Amino acid sequence: MLHEEYILSTEIIDQFQRDGHTYLPHVFPLPNLIPYKESIEKLAESFRANQKPIHERDTYGKAFLQMMNLWEEDQQVKELVFAKRFAGIAAKLLGVERVRLYHDQALFKEPGGGHTPWHQDQYYWPIASPKTVTMWMPLVDIESGMGMLTFASGSQNVTLPPMQISDTSESLISAFVSTNQFEISAQESMHAGDATFHLGWTLHSAPGNLSGSMREVMTIIYIDADALIAEPTNTNQEADRQRWLSGGTIGELANGPLNPILY
Repeated sequence: MLHEEYILSTEIIDQFQRDGHTYLPHVFPLPNLIPYKESIEKLAESFRANQKPIHERDTYGKAFLQMMNLWEEDQQVKELVFAKRFAGIAAKLLGVERVRLYHDQALFKEPGGGHTPWHQDQYYWPIASPKTVTMWMPLVDIESGMGMLTFASGSQNVTLPPMQISDTSESLISAFVSTNQFEISAQESMHAGDATFHLGWTLHSAPGNLSGSMREVMTIIYIDADALIAEPTNTNQEADRQRWLSGGTIGELANGPLNPILY
């Protein structure tokens, strides 16, 4: 199934391009997902064992356990991340012929985990194109009280001062969203293997996990295959250029060895 096409209607594509995000059911049904889920969970268990207790972390650290580029560590996870099925969805939503991998990340929000402050993903990415998209796929069934991803619909074209995920971004962007009366959108529930897709500049957040269960999510970030490397505007972008773009040259294609074309 990883290489089978997921059919998208023109209505969904239009809605995504208008709102900057969309929800898609049954992208990868649970029976197919289970072996990949188990591999990711094993990596997460090892990662969690080396973290500080949640009460000793800052706001960002309390939001989730963040594990990046797991495909480099596990062959089975690589199969999932390199799936043509998911990359094909990304390409169609972006309206491009080809997409590359930027990187993957597992985001596990622990029981009692804090909120994810309002932010824009692309603040962190030295990519000179707005054609970037993240797939956010729960590995377990989740409900709103577990930290559901929440979007400000139509916010992908706003201009805000650059800011990293923090208490400051939560305060300023929350006020901006309220003042400008953006529609707030979040699913009430999602099944394992459902997915949301959102643009890199779409404003989004997530509440804390009030349940007693881990909110397990796998994400994959895609970029237009013709996207160029931008001049980094902050230290996070320079770190990303070195790590995820293998130190690629500014102004040239973002086509390093970690950025294969997936569709």
